[in-house]
Amino acid sequence: MSADQTQLAFDWSCRIMSDNGCGFPAPGLHSFLFKPIAEVGGFEFNKVMLLALITTGLVISFFYAAFGKAKVVPGKLQMIGEAGYDFVRRGIVYETLGKKEGEKYVPLMVSLFFFIWIMNIWSVIPLAQFPVSSIIAFPAVLAAIVYVTWVSLTFKRHGFVGFFKNITGYDKSLGPVLPLVMVIEFFSNLLVRPFTHAVRLFANMFAGHLMLVMFTVASWYLLNSWMIPAAGVSFVMTIAMIGFELFVQAVQAYVFVLLACTYIQGALAEHH
Repeated sequence: MSADQTQLAFDWSCRIMSDNGCGFPAPGLHSFLFKPIAEVGGFEFNKVMLLALITTGLVISFFYAAFGKAKVVPGKLQMIGEAGYDFVRRGIVYETLGKKEGEKYVPLMVSLFFFIWIMNIWSVIPLAQFPVSSIIAFPAVLAAIVYVTWVSLTFKRHGFVGFFKNITGYDKSLGPVLPLVMVIEFFSNLLVRPFTHAVRLFANMFAGHLMLVMFTVASWYLLNSWMIPAAGVSFVMTIAMIGFELFVQAVQAYVFVLLACTYIQGALAEHH
C-alpha cells in the first residue's frame, strides 16, 4: 500500500463516530501512487520501479546460481531450477507449440513466467506489499514484446499475403459473411489482442491489491473502534485473501505465458 494509505491505516485517531472528521480510509487510486525515492537523469524513481529492478535481479541471479555450473547430479538449487524450467517447458510450451517448434521459445517463456510471478508475489511480501503488475505499464510492455514476436513470426513464416490472411481469418468458404469476418478478425488480432493480454494481468493484480488493502485497513479501523468481533472477521478475511492472492498470482503468470504461446502457435500454423 502507499505511504499515505499506510499512514491512514495506523492513525489511531480514526474511528467510527469520531468527531475529528476522520472516517474509514477506503482504498482507491491513491493506493497505487508512490512518492519518488530518487531522481535519476531527470526521471523520478519510485518504489514500484525498485521492485521491478529487484525482480529482474532475483530472476537472473537465481537461474545463474542454479545453472551457472550445472552438474550431472544436481544440487538442491539446481533441482528447484530444473523443476521450474521443466514446468514451463513441458506444461506450457510443449503442450501448445510442440517440442520441435517450441524448444527455441522456452527461454523467453520461462523468463516471462518467473518475471511476472515474482512481480505479483510482492503483493504479499512484508515491506513491499505491492504487486508490480498492478501498474499497467509493466503488463503493457510484456504484452508488447509478445505482440512484436507474434507479428514478426507471422511475416517471416507466411509473407505479406499470408500475414494478411492469418490475421483476418481469410476463408473463402465463408461466402457472403467473409468481409465481415475479416474486419472483425483484423481488429481483434491487431488491436484487441495485445490490449486484453495486458489488461487481464493488470486488472487481476489491481483488484487483488485493492481487496487486500481494504481488509487490512478495515481490521485496524474496526479494532481501533473497539469492534473486536468485526475486526476479527476482517482479519480472517485478510488471511484468506492472502492465500487466494498467492493462487491468483501464479495462475496469472501461467495464463499470460499460455496466451503468448497460443499466439505464437497461430503465427507458425499453416493457413488453409
